[in-house]
Amino acid sequence: MVESLENFSKFIAENKGQRKFKQTVELAINFKGIDFSKQDNRINVEVILPNGKGKALKIGVFATDRTIAEEARKNGIEVIDGNDIEKISKDATRLNTLLDYELMAQPSLMPVVAKNLGQFLGPRNKMPKPLIGSAGMANLANELNKRISIKNKGKFLPTVHCIVGSEDMDANKIYDNVREVLNGVTKKVGGTHVRSAYVKLTMSKPFRVA
Repeated sequence: MVESLENFSKFIAENKGQRKFKQTVELAINFKGIDFSKQDNRINVEVILPNGKGKALKIGVFATDRTIAEEARKNGIEVIDGNDIEKISKDATRLNTLLDYELMAQPSLMPVVAKNLGQFLGPRNKMPKPLIGSAGMANLANELNKRISIKNKGKFLPTVHCIVGSEDMDANKIYDNVREVLNGVTKKVGGTHVRSAYVKLTMSKPFRVA
C-alpha cells in the first residue's frame, strides 16, 4: 500500500453520500509482465475481507436433509429444495435468481448441482460451497458474506476488479480490506508484477492506492 490512510480517508469522505443510493467501493489492480493468455498465469484468488463487504448478502443452501434445512432457517438462510435442482436448471428465471445468493450445498447434492447447474453457475463463480454438517452453518454463512473472488475475465486483460466495501463503512475498515486483497494478489503474482491499484466508489473518479 503506497497511499496513506489519511489521504485514503479523505478520498472516501469527499465522495460518500453524493448519490441517492449506497455506493460500492471497488478496487482495480493493474499488472505488468504477465501473459494472462497462458492458463498457468491466470489469477483465481479467494480473499476473506476482514471487515466484510458492507452489506449482508442473501445466503441459500441446497438441501434435502431435514436437520440441515431446520438449522438453515434458524440462521436466516434460505433453503433451496435439492429435489428441485433439475427443474431449476430448465427455468431461466429461477437460474438467474440464484445469482443473487451466496450458495452452500449439503455434500451429497454437490454432484447433482455440478451436473445440472455447473455450466450456469461455474462461469459466474457462483458454485456452492459444500457444507460439512449443520453445526458450522452460521460460521460458513458469515465467511461467505466476507469472501470475494479475484480472477481474470474477458480477454484476459492485465487487470482485475473486486468489491472491497461500501461507502457507509468506516474508511479504516475499507483500507484494511484493500490491503488484504493486495496482499493476497501479490502473493499470487509477486510484487514486481503489480503495476498500480485504484479505488473508486461506484460513481466517483478513481483514486490511486498503489
